[in-house]
Amino acid sequence: MIRRIKVCLNGGRRPGDHPGVPVTPAQLAEAATGAVAAGAEAVHLHPRDATGAETLDVGAAVAAVRASCPGTPVGVSTGLWITGGDARLRLERIHAWAGLPPEQRPDMASVNVHEERFADTAAAVREAGVAVEAGVWTAGAASVLGGVPVDRILIEIVDPAVADAERAADQILDRLDRLGVAGPRLLHGEEEACWPLVRHAGRLGLPTRIGLEDTLVDETGAPAVDNADLVRRALRVWTLAAQVQ
Repeated sequence: MIRRIKVCLNGGRRPGDHPGVPVTPAQLAEAATGAVAAGAEAVHLHPRDATGAETLDVGAAVAAVRASCPGTPVGVSTGLWITGGDARLRLERIHAWAGLPPEQRPDMASVNVHEERFADTAAAVREAGVAVEAGVWTAGAASVLGGVPVDRILIEIVDPAVADAERAADQILDRLDRLGVAGPRLLHGEEEACWPLVRHAGRLGLPTRIGLEDTLVDETGAPAVDNADLVRRALRVWTLAAQVQ
C-alpha cells in the first residue's frame, strides 16, 4: 500500500533533459535504490529499448529494479504513445506479460482512461496478473471508469494550461465521489502543477508521487538534484501540509 509517496523515475524524459534521468535497467535500479532509501514506497518507471525509446517490453527494467529494491512495488506505464497510437499492438505487448517470470512482471501498470480501448487494456493488464492504476486527467474522463475494475485511481493534472491545479484536482475527486467510484486514490501533477499538488495531497491525506518524470525543479524552483532528493523534499512538503489539518 502507498501511504505517502511513489517515485516516478523517468517518464518520457531524455538524459539531455537532466543528468539524473535514468534510462538503462542499471540506471533505473540505481535511481530506484536511492529513491526508496529516501522514503519512496513504490516505483514507477518507463522502460526503454536499445535505442532509448519507451517500450512495453518491460522485463529487464522491472527485474533490475526489483533486485535492487526487494519488496518495493514496481509499476510501469501503458501509455498509448508507446506503441505509436496502435491500441491493438499495445494489447499484444501487454498480453505477453503473462509469460514473464515473476521477477520480470510489474506489480502494477497505469492505464489512462481517456485512451482508446481503455477497458480492454485494463482487462489485459489484470489478466497478466498485474494491478491496474487508472489515470484520470479530467473530471469528464472519470465517467469512463464505470464498470471497469481497477485497483487504484491516479488523479493526474498534466495539462500545463491549467491555471488552478488544486481546483482541477478537486473537480475530479468530486466527480469520482458523485459517480460512486470507490478505491484507493493517488493525487499528483506535472510541471507547474507538481508541487502545489504534493501539498494538496498532504492536506487531503492522499498519497502522491514525485520524480524527474513530473518535475525537474524542487519546491523552491531550483534545479532538482536527482530523484532521491525530490522524494526527500516531497515527503517534507507533504508531511507539513498534512500537519496543518
